[in-house]
Amino acid sequence: MLQIDCPWCGPRAQIEFAYERTLDSVVTLDMAPAKAIARLSTRANPRGLDDELWRHSYGCREWLVLRRHRVTHEIVATAVYDPALHR
Repeated sequence: MLQIDCPWCGPRAQIEFAYERTLDSVVTLDMAPAKAIARLSTRANPRGLDDELWRHSYGCREWLVLRRHRVTHEIVATAVYDPALHR
């Protein structure tokens, strides 16, 4: 089980969190339809580090970004999710 360091609550067990998607597949409301479809259907699937969107479902309910290694599952960093910053 992973230990995720929530920016608001501190270290918590993975079971408290819900994985949403990779950060490169987040679609904004003002995005052009063609770009949104491309973003949803043609994502990278790296074997190394990737940024992922998670939600602390059974805690503070805030969204956060995890930088996680896709093979070893090592979490390198956690950050607050800011829709204006992560476009």
